[in-house]
Amino acid sequence: MFLARVGYFEGTDPLLLSTLAAEGVETLPLANTWDGHGKYVNHLTKGEVNVVVGYFHKIIPVEQERTAMFQLILDSLLSACKIYEIPVLLIVPANMHQKAKAIIGDTGKFLHLVSPEELEAQIRKHL
Repeated sequence: MFLARVGYFEGTDPLLLSTLAAEGVETLPLANTWDGHGKYVNHLTKGEVNVVVGYFHKIIPVEQERTAMFQLILDSLLSACKIYEIPVLLIVPANMHQKAKAIIGDTGKFLHLVSPEELEAQIRKHL
């Protein structure tokens, strides 16, 4: 059994991930449905990771796939996180939080927008 594990989408700060790994925190690469970077995020199981982290754009489908069903796409991409109450930290500059919220709508308690400078503190809060 692991002590703590962070699931991360491609592009997450490698220096931060390396720092966590050197401290004994495991890291697990995760994929959205488009990039195939690691384990598909929707295949996470209960207790597999403490937190999922990645940049905001990693959960936004391309324009052709954005429709009135966008909330369903978002819910399906992150449904395992929602079901198993795995916090998802999406990295967005602080001055863009309102715009990002307008795009994703009401996401419940599991999805959090964090600025790059507060990311490490927010990750540690969930370990």
